[in-house]
Amino acid sequence: MSADTPVVAPGLQGLVAAEVERRVKALREEMDTKIAEVRERTVDDAATIVVFSSDLDKVLAAFIIATGAAAAGLQTSMFFTFWGLAVLKKKGAEAGPKNLMEKMFAMMTPSGPETLGTSKMNLFGLGAVMFRKKMKDRQIASLEELIALAREMEVKMIACTMSMDVMAVAKEELVDGLTYGGVATYMADAVRSRVTLFI
Repeated sequence: MSADTPVVAPGLQGLVAAEVERRVKALREEMDTKIAEVRERTVDDAATIVVFSSDLDKVLAAFIIATGAAAAGLQTSMFFTFWGLAVLKKKGAEAGPKNLMEKMFAMMTPSGPETLGTSKMNLFGLGAVMFRKKMKDRQIASLEELIALAREMEVKMIACTMSMDVMAVAKEELVDGLTYGGVATYMADAVRSRVTLFI
């Protein structure tokens, strides 16, 4: 140590070290807060699809996209609302007690994926029969096969509980293994998704 180097008292050295540590800690906390805010705004490798339609062709498109997204490594969820709930109905499920209006809703809506009509040229169901035959002839997966594939690929399927109330659809009428929720459940997935679609 040269003669010109100032001598620092041990007590002062401790105070300086404590002050430096306090400031570094404050900077770390500020940095952690900013990183957390950025993470909150950053999207994940996820895709979210709202299935509003009960048209065979549109529902096919939804499941083709969902299985494609899952195959590409995106965590995929499908939110079935209003008419889209028909896709989730169990074949031959008991509807349970319903009032007159609820019975009318049940009669006017498809009873499952097998009974969906097409959005164009349905011709009292003939369009859907032709559509399915053409797909079979071309060895294209049916809607039922795509639904099974989506389940195998762990695509999350959410039934909208508010729509279930409006459409008078009971849980007992729907297939097993669903998630139930409302708009908050959908938004929790949508806000972190790279892809969001409404079909």
